[in-house]
Amino acid sequence: MTLAEDLRPTLTLRRTFDAPRALVWRAWSRPEVLVLWMGPVEWPAFSVTSDFRVGGEWRIGLKSPETGEELWQGGVYREIVEPERLVFTFRWDESHEDGPPVDTLVTVDLAETDDGRTVMDFTHQGLKSERSLTGHKHGWNSTIDRLEAWLAANPD
Repeated sequence: MTLAEDLRPTLTLRRTFDAPRALVWRAWSRPEVLVLWMGPVEWPAFSVTSDFRVGGEWRIGLKSPETGEELWQGGVYREIVEPERLVFTFRWDESHEDGPPVDTLVTVDLAETDDGRTVMDFTHQGLKSERSLTGHKHGWNSTIDRLEAWLAANPD
């Protein structure tokens, strides 16, 4: 990211899951699992493709159950350190929230606690504006709630 991108708003979230790190990693790294929880409740994923390697591309389609409207996003995997760190670029295909899309950067750090739970530190850097930060905060919190529900329903 450039200096100008580094100065744009950043979303930081921390969640603790009652699930082992290996399961949380699987949820983030396998497209057949990602499609089950990715996207906020009002825009769940219906399509996920992923070339899960450094330099590989990913693409996700979200769809409104109410209107059928689709939103597409994608990026490139920058860093993969199984099972503890995932870094990827993120960009909407079309204008979203506050104008033309920009390249942003997502980092997911996973740490296992002594009692077998997982702490996830999530960062989304380079958001375009405070409005974009607010929208992504809602979207990612809803998405992570869906991840938490998936982890609870799929303990193994």
